[in-house]
Amino acid sequence: MIYLDNSATTKCFDSVVKKVSEMMTDGYGNPSSLHSVGFSAEKELKEARKTVASCFPSGGNIVFTSGGTEGDNMAIVGAYYARKRESNHIITTTIEHPAVLETVKKLESAGAKVTYIGVDENSKLDMDALKEAASDGAAVISVMAINNETGALMPLCHVEEVKGKAVFHSDAVQALGKENVTTIPADLISVSAHKIHGPKGIGALYIKKGIRIDEIISGGGQEGGLRSGTENTPGICGFAQAVEELKRDSKLDERIRMINKSLRQGILDEIQDVRINSPEDGTPSILNVSFLGTRGEVILHTLEQDGIMVSTGSACSSGKNAHKSGSHVLKAMGLPHDVIDGAIRFSFGAFNSLDEVPFVVDKLKSAVYSFRKLGSFR
Repeated sequence: MIYLDNSATTKCFDSVVKKVSEMMTDGYGNPSSLHSVGFSAEKELKEARKTVASCFPSGGNIVFTSGGTEGDNMAIVGAYYARKRESNHIITTTIEHPAVLETVKKLESAGAKVTYIGVDENSKLDMDALKEAASDGAAVISVMAINNETGALMPLCHVEEVKGKAVFHSDAVQALGKENVTTIPADLISVSAHKIHGPKGIGALYIKKGIRIDEIISGGGQEGGLRSGTENTPGICGFAQAVEELKRDSKLDERIRMINKSLRQGILDEIQDVRINSPEDGTPSILNVSFLGTRGEVILHTLEQDGIMVSTGSACSSGKNAHKSGSHVLKAMGLPHDVIDGAIRFSFGAFNSLDEVPFVVDKLKSAVYSFRKLGSFR
């Protein structure tokens, strides 16, 4: 199998599986317990927290969450209610992940004023519109670090320059392990372990020193009182192990860059009537391509028969009939229906290699031209 859907989720490193199993069998104690088994789990938790915290800017704390969705919800809802008396204005973009957009919509229905900043056909953010929206003051601004469908890098430094007194949140789920998250100038940063070959069900929210957010989950006071509940020590330690593995692979970034470049060029050389939807200066871990005159969903299943796994967009939207309505990201970019309908997302991870590219291009070419030929007889 050639797995090219790493933006949806990733295969765990063997060492991660081993660490999770170890914590479930030997290190199973509750970190809050006062006996030796609890102390042992607490020690593992503290070490894992240091490892994960090293991925973020200095001068802040992290709260472990169940993943990117909870992190986004906690950041936006928590910051909004902490600052609601000063402002009820939330600013975000039209190409955010549903974890952000659906959260903002709920707050909007509860009385929040929301401004959605658009993008152009290359996923470039309308900074003039953002600057104008922020000029009146806002409670929260949420702008993702990397778009999960096109790989476009958002201008976070420019957002920080115009945010004013707003709390600035960035969904960095697709950035962790691909870009330098330590340089993100946000007050709140959410990430997820299963995007970096770690376990599902665990993530983290970075909170800059001095930033206050309201608690979302009440209870025993774990995670600084912001996220009560017994800590998921197997997941947390597995998360930290994935971080350590990525740090050891010094050639991963260059390998992924070469895979992206080779696949992009192979598609352009071998297949006519395509549109590259990912910007040239985007992250190399994502390549979004539209094959005009086809349907992405059909191409996906044709490739699957050859053992090649890709996607048509965000897996987190598929449960809402996104395949029928089309990608909200590509729509926000103003792309026509045939471009949206024929879009495929290729996303790369640590287990991919350059040797896979020729086979993928060959099977992709066959799938595209077979569909187009079939369509010409209808």
